[in-house]
Formats: sequence, C-alpha cells, structure tokens
Amino acid sequence: MSQLKAETQINGKRQRKRWITPKNVPYLFILPALTFFMIFTVYPVISSLLLSFQKREGGEYVFAGLSNYARLFQDELFFKALGNTFLILLIQVPIQLFLAVVIAVALNSQMVKLKGFFRVSFFMPAITALVASSIIFMIMLDENYGLVNYLLSFFGIEPIAWLSDPFWAKVALMVAITWRWTGYNMVIFLAGLQNIPGSLYEAAEMDGAGKLRQFFYITVPQLKPIFLFTFVLSTIGTLQLFDEPYILTEGGPNNSTLTITLYLYQHGFKYFDFGYASAIAYILVLIIGVLSWGQMKLAGEND
Repeated sequence: MSQLKAETQINGKRQRKRWITPKNVPYLFILPALTFFMIFTVYPVISSLLLSFQKREGGEYVFAGLSNYARLFQDELFFKALGNTFLILLIQVPIQLFLAVVIAVALNSQMVKLKGFFRVSFFMPAITALVASSIIFMIMLDENYGLVNYLLSFFGIEPIAWLSDPFWAKVALMVAITWRWTGYNMVIFLAGLQNIPGSLYEAAEMDGAGKLRQFFYITVPQLKPIFLFTFVLSTIGTLQLFDEPYILTEGGPNNSTLTITLYLYQHGFKYFDFGYASAIAYILVLIIGVLSWGQMKLAGEND
C-alpha cells in the first residue's frame, strides 16, 4: 500500500514537472508581454474596426453598414484635411530629408571639429517633449510679442501673422516639424554614411573624381536603403501629424492647418462620434499602407 502511494506521489511530481519544460519556458516568459499586447493593441484594433461599421442611435451603437465610409466621400472637410496633410507631406518631407543629408555629410567630414557636440545638438529636438516645443514655437511666433517678428523688425519687415494667416500658419507648422525631425533623420543618415567603405572614395579619388562626383556616384547610391527607410518613416509620421497643429493653431485659421488625425480627434473626443472617427482612422491606415507599399515597390523596381 505504501509502495503504491509512493509511486502515485512520484507520478504526481513527474506530471507537475511536465508543465515547465525547456520547450515551453520561453513562452511563459513572453506570456505577460503577449497578454498586454492582446489587451492594449489587438483588442482596440479589432474593436475600432467593428465600431467603424456602427453609429449611435438612442444612446447605443447599432450596425450601420458602410454608412460611415460613404459619409467620408461626401465630407468636404475631410478632403480639406486630407489636402492639407498631403501638402505638408509633399513640401516639408523633401526639405527635411535634404537638410538631414547635408548635415550628416558635414558631420561625417574629417574637417569638422566637436562632432559629438553638434550631433547631440541637432538630435536634441527629437527628444524634446512635443507639447513643450510647440508651446515655445507658439510664443516665438506670436504676431505682437514674438521673438521672430521682433528680429524681423530690424530689417524693416512688417509683423507677420504666423499663426492667424492661412499661408503663414502652414509655413510655421512646417518649420516646427522640420526643426524637430531633421536631427532624427540626420542620425540615421550618419549611421549609413559610416557604413560606406572608405576604399570606394579612395578609388574614386585616384580616378580623378571630385567631392561632388563622389557624393552623387558613391554616397547617394550607397544611401538608397536609408533614403527609402527615412522617407517611409517621414511619410507615416506626417500622415499622423497631430501635436503641432493641435497646439499651434488648433487646425485654423479657417481649417488651413487641419490634418487627418486632428480631424479624427475632433470627431472622436469633441463630438463623441466614435463610429465616424474609427472610419477615418481606417481610411488613414489604408492610405499609409498604400503609400508605403508604393514607395517600397518603386524602390525595388529601380533596383
């Protein structure tokens, strides 16, 4: 009897040990992260997708089919926000990446001293709080008491309505975005430049190629994957632009700086029209996906 009991205990211990094996230990370690990912990422994505097919009636949400998406194509303000966002994308992103490349090349040169200081200085805006940096720009660009108009007055230039004129509000918004993200892209380009073999430049120099020819025939082709990466990231970031227009202009004046995400925010958290806001969000996801795929496809075909 005692022998049977001992065998039962041994078998029980063996069964308990089987729950933790070298094969399932990694899954146990990632289980907490996976749980949080499912709760805070997967569930909201699925829930918002279902919500985009619903609308609120009588205090509760009911299935509405594609009515929210059909409403989008009749919403002039949505197309206004879409146009503003693409205008910023087409003008600001090329300028930002151009500046990032120029600064990266300069800081990669052996002629520049204090490289560490300049690298940190240019990268600092990227780690500055968005709200804080936007408030600083709002103060500096004030029409009556701002530092920018004060400095311009020394050159006889009349005060510019940076945040209350539709044209200059767009310019101010682009300047704020460029200031923040140029250094971030500069670091990425700098990493790419440091991975280019120095022997390529030495061979080109022996063949009589100047610095300009070396840049266009060696540096630019070698940085093509970096260009693609930064352009895709900048495109996604611009299409999701929210903080700067929300703080600087609140989408004004006359909706001239209204972006897609700011329009989404207004419907979701100002008008509490979560069904329509979810539809806007998924149209934005579709646009980002198509543009990113097109950019990578075009780069692949050129290769």
